[in-house]
This record gives sequence, C-alpha cells and structure tokens, in this order.
Amino acid sequence: MDRFRNTGQPDWDWWGRIWPTPGDTLRRLGVTPGDRVAEIGCGNGYFALPAARIAGPATVYAVDLDESLLAELAGLAEAQGIENVVPIRGDARELDVLLPEPVDLALLANAFHGIDDRAAFVAGVAAALAPDGRFVVVNWRDRPREETRVGGEPRGPPTELRTGPDETRRAVEDASDLRLAREVDLPPFHYGLVFER
Repeated sequence: MDRFRNTGQPDWDWWGRIWPTPGDTLRRLGVTPGDRVAEIGCGNGYFALPAARIAGPATVYAVDLDESLLAELAGLAEAQGIENVVPIRGDARELDVLLPEPVDLALLANAFHGIDDRAAFVAGVAAALAPDGRFVVVNWRDRPREETRVGGEPRGPPTELRTGPDETRRAVEDASDLRLAREVDLPPFHYGLVFER
C-alpha cells in the first residue's frame, strides 16, 4: 500500500488559532475519563496530549509513521508530566495489529482526505475498537481552500482532496459496521463525525 498523502504538518501556532482549547474540542467529540484512545496520525501530539489528560489514567496510543514527530511528542509528554501516552510508529491501516488492546475511541484528525484505500483503513480501525467503541473523524469542510484562511494565508488540503461530511459518512459506513451517531460542527473550518456500532 502507498503511504498516506501528506498535506503538511502545520505548527502548533496556527492549530492554536483554529482550536485554541483542544481539550474542549475533544470533550465535545466524546473523549471521557477512562477512555482508551488511539489517535491516528497524531503528529507531535496537539490532540494526543490533551486526550491523555482527559482520559487518564487510561492509555492514549499515539500512532504515526514519522519517528521524528513521535520523538517530539514523547519529549513534550515528559516535559508536561504526562505518563499515559504511548507513541507507536506504524501504518494506521494495520491499527488492530499495532495496538496491544482494543480502544474505546479512535480519533483521526485532518487526514481522512489523504487516505487512498479508505475501505481498508476503516476496516482496520473498526477491528481495533472495543465492542462499544467509537470512531471520530475530524476533517476540513469541503470549501475552496481560498476560503479557509489562517493568519491571512489559505490553509488545509487542496480543494480537490477535501471530503465533506456526507462523503466521509458513506465511506465509513460502507466499509464497516460503524454508523454515524452524531455530527459536531467545529468552527471555523471543520466538522467532526462520531461513529458507533
């Protein structure tokens, strides 16, 4: 399989302009104390670290292909005294093999648009979930990139790669037994879909 199409790892400064309080965003998406969480494509931990604070003492598995980003995440976790984050290097399409246990919630933020074989990916995520587990997809709305500006600059994936909520829902539901439970508006540019069995 080809790697995910990477549309760039932005810095924390401009993520902070979109989500100044990532913990609040995660709570709106359903992360609760005691949840075992896997963040897929975690980068350097913008969501994985606050997820660990919310979910603790349960484990947050931070999955990414990029060793340098995982090393940065581990350093940040240590500096912040967060002990329940476990970095895992690997291809998220093999999530059920990578994780040592089923998770209560799998989070994919800002990456669904870059997945080529969505059916295989979703099947892997579904297989990694506990029986009552949830899959949360956060993505850019399918608006022209010119309209999604941060700091005066167009941001996010190219317009032609963007997937709206309906397309994302169909892709997940067609490839698994997961069904949309709710949609969360994440202004100014994103949506979140919460899938359950």
